[in-house]
Amino acid sequence: MLIAAGSEGDLGIAPGHTPLLTQLKPGPVRIIKQGGEEEILYVSGGYLEVQPNLVTLLADTAVRAKDVDEAAAIEAQKEAEKALSDKAGEFEYTRAAAELAEAVAQLRTIQQLRNKMR
Repeated sequence: MLIAAGSEGDLGIAPGHTPLLTQLKPGPVRIIKQGGEEEILYVSGGYLEVQPNLVTLLADTAVRAKDVDEAAAIEAQKEAEKALSDKAGEFEYTRAAAELAEAVAQLRTIQQLRNKMR
């Protein structure tokens, strides 16, 4: 099973799922293997294609959750929040909003990994 944040909301993909193509939002992707072993990845966006016997995840960036740098994500979140409050221009505002969303998604991925380890 695979669980990810699609453009229209969270998706749960089980074996034999109906064919689907969706855009992925930044955030955690949970992969639950047949034996119950679970792996969590952080993706910064991309696409998910589902075929009856195959799932393809095409990500801009994919990092194992255990390898996400929490301190860097917190720092990026602070910098993006500061840039948003400055509102220098529309381009900078849009870029800061995207950076903030990515930092928050990384922190959400770390939190899911911690919850799994409990």
